[in-house]
Amino acid sequence: MGILPPGKTFVDAGFTILKKKYRKLPRNTDYSAYRHPRWWPTWLGIAVMWLAAQLPIRFQWWLGKMIGLVAWKLAKSRRHITETNIRLCFPELNKHQQDALVRNAFIANGIGVMELGIAWFRNPAKLTGITQVHGVEHLEKALEGGHGVLLLGGHYSTLDLGGSLVTEFIEADVMQRDHNNPLMNAVMTRARGRRYGTVLGAKDLRGLFKCLKQNHAVWYATDQDYGRKDIVFAPFFGIPAGSITATSRIVERSKCKVVPFSHFRREDKPGYDIYFQPALENFPTGDDLQDATRINAIIEQEIRKAPDQYLWMHRRFKTRPDKDDPGFYGRKRKKKG
Repeated sequence: MGILPPGKTFVDAGFTILKKKYRKLPRNTDYSAYRHPRWWPTWLGIAVMWLAAQLPIRFQWWLGKMIGLVAWKLAKSRRHITETNIRLCFPELNKHQQDALVRNAFIANGIGVMELGIAWFRNPAKLTGITQVHGVEHLEKALEGGHGVLLLGGHYSTLDLGGSLVTEFIEADVMQRDHNNPLMNAVMTRARGRRYGTVLGAKDLRGLFKCLKQNHAVWYATDQDYGRKDIVFAPFFGIPAGSITATSRIVERSKCKVVPFSHFRREDKPGYDIYFQPALENFPTGDDLQDATRINAIIEQEIRKAPDQYLWMHRRFKTRPDKDDPGFYGRKRKKKG
């Protein structure tokens, strides 16, 4: 048995093994392709998710909290990333407040794991009674232009459930990044296909332009580190962050509107809030850095509504302006994470 790298736990090692194991397998949404015993552990996990999704929502939230606390204790690498992001983005908080935010972020994302089951295996219409939509008129006005709308979202802990809930109030398509596990990807894609009009791959620009040409609203997120290609370094919580320029190119070509969009879990009692902001005016400007700075500021503004409900476990500041700049997260990895 090999020795785990410093700072690693078996939880982190498991994520890495799964990523390597499934990287080159074909993507197929036909369940008949996953009958082999190699997929039985994944099927078992899916069955557990399905069963958990049938529980009362308050109990699901409690289970999600327990999942989050276990991850906070055991997933040391992810906790280190989260601690680093919180320290960088909230320097106004003291150490005790930062630590509390880290812990709460794991709890919020643990609840988000439970909400995946609701989004994938239950009818979100049953939750519309505890969901309030704010500003949907901004989306309706943007669609009057006839060139489609990019719903500028973010990686909040309510990612899948928030997206499923919004389709109870509007018609929308979605762009997604494949899950590392092909069977989980099949479940995710089929579930989203029942909620959204079209499920597009993250690189399917042809499909995206087709949807926009049909005057559709398309869920679209830019708030992760995608590497050094086609980016500028725009401030995000005051830190230069690699930010893609594709949004400006898409709007230039399609003439679509960009409507900021977010969704959060209520803190006091079970319920959800969905927010649509006014469409961006004078966008793009022709200055990629200015455009990316504006987008990052909007996402930051939404995150501040519920800072713990963001995916802080992602290495948002992985790519530095200069390749020789020291990284924020410790020693460099050989593979992308």
